[in-house]
Amino acid sequence: MKAFLILEDGTVFSGSHIGAEKEIISEIVFNTSMAGYLEVLTDPSYAGQAVCMTYPLIGNYGICKEDMESKKAWPDGFIVRELSRVPSNFRCDITIQDFLKENGVTGIAGIDTRALTKILREKGTMNGMITIDENYKTDEIIPKLKEYKTGKVVEVVTCKNKYELKGSSNLSDNGPISGSSHFNAGDYAAGKREKKPSLVREIKGKGLKVALLDLGAKDNIAKSLAARGCDVTVYPASTKAEEIIEDAPDGIMLSNGPGDPKDCTDVITEIKKLYNTDIPIFAICLGHQLMALATGADTFKMKYGHRGGNHPVKDLETGRVYISSQNHGYVVDMDKLDPKVAVPAFINVNDGTNEGLNYTGKNIFTVQFHPEACPGPQDSAELFDRFLTMMRRV
Repeated sequence: MKAFLILEDGTVFSGSHIGAEKEIISEIVFNTSMAGYLEVLTDPSYAGQAVCMTYPLIGNYGICKEDMESKKAWPDGFIVRELSRVPSNFRCDITIQDFLKENGVTGIAGIDTRALTKILREKGTMNGMITIDENYKTDEIIPKLKEYKTGKVVEVVTCKNKYELKGSSNLSDNGPISGSSHFNAGDYAAGKREKKPSLVREIKGKGLKVALLDLGAKDNIAKSLAARGCDVTVYPASTKAEEIIEDAPDGIMLSNGPGDPKDCTDVITEIKKLYNTDIPIFAICLGHQLMALATGADTFKMKYGHRGGNHPVKDLETGRVYISSQNHGYVVDMDKLDPKVAVPAFINVNDGTNEGLNYTGKNIFTVQFHPEACPGPQDSAELFDRFLTMMRRV
């Protein structure tokens, strides 16, 4: 079945339909990850968007539901060069085509994704329509595309009720943790690599209670804390600050999430209250942006954003460069930071945009990138350990 991708600048791509049989209007973005398409599909931060994967072959290892970052797929649409029809992996549960249908995600395959990506890089992120209607009328569609807004999608993706995830007594129980095992390349080459990772540090988070405000959180954020021994309580985005404070957590996590941070007016009000406490806070992605807005800074929309697993960020204190996983279209404006409130902690090596803040006189630090990764490198997973150390010192 034919399908068409129509951009708001009038560009039309023709390809084959994949996934659910429906028509969608969405914000078109691209992701440069070479693997991890399931984690991309199940990342709530993509709500309200259609994702173009720049890697040319998608679906070749199928869908392993154990790797999902939430209970369902969130993008409105999925755009690929070639969709593998016959996956090859012993962990595969179903094909990506069946997964897209099950989750109501429509898509298009067989288009020149490199050309699409170049358009988005040159002209900036724009809205588009995926349709199977061969009689579409561009002059009627374009006004609709220009009117489209993602809206308050945090309300859609957040959990409905508070729930708990108990800390693990074994670092390997709750997902991959960077630095949890010794690995010697020479031993590996000689065939001496251990079958099971040997734990080399204590469970630092044992006995610590963390409140995670779910703004569209990937599962691996809570898992990364639980795997370090923390008891994690996950709260809906609409939770009042007073409830979180009354539960007396040792620390607070503000998660990633979708949409324009300035649309989250009610959440920003509650985060300001959390800032005014002495509770240690660690924020990721949207949480990082909302903390900045809550303390008087500003954000702006990027031309085409950062989405992929190969973005270099520099720690301004140590000079160390991490390769990071990222997924964001908005960024904190460093020109409008008050150094009495916060100072830059990380910058993006490619374009110099802000990637993190340290808050002056507060036990608060925030990052724009994803230390929990999945997909992507886990170079910066140690930031969770930094958060645990902060909680222990208070």
